[in-house]
Amino acid sequence: MFKLKPLSKEGIAPALEKAERYRLLNEPREAESICSDILDIEPENQKALVVLLLSITDQFGDGKAVEVKHARELLPRLRDEYERAYYGGIICERQGKAVLSRGLPGHKSQAYDWLRDAMDFFEKAESIRPPKNDDAILRWNTCARIMIDNRLEPGREEPSEPFLE
Repeated sequence: MFKLKPLSKEGIAPALEKAERYRLLNEPREAESICSDILDIEPENQKALVVLLLSITDQFGDGKAVEVKHARELLPRLRDEYERAYYGGIICERQGKAVLSRGLPGHKSQAYDWLRDAMDFFEKAESIRPPKNDDAILRWNTCARIMIDNRLEPGREEPSEPFLE
């Protein structure tokens, strides 16, 4: 059908700037496309991987079938252990917020689970963070406030009764 056109090596830095700008303009699909083009040329470009991951998670709450799996597949490609933990937390936090905003049955306990997972990632990131970097603490506190404000609690299993024959 169509064959995608490759970027030039010289075009990568300006393309990254455009991808970040599209994210700020709330156009994550466009940013995702640009990052994919960059990664076709430089598969290990760390900045493009991060912007791509964030672009994917920007789409969690928009009602489209954007999978957490797609974002998580990018984590092992990040070279820095801190970034793997931090962005692992971002994925879980954003999915938790998306679940919460949908308001479907069981959403509060599902959001709780996602946010607790995010907090675990942020605690790991906090323990290995670079000096003067409190980003993981800020994100952990955000998750805690969301849970407090929405009175989120772990899910309770409904007792099951045997079926009558």
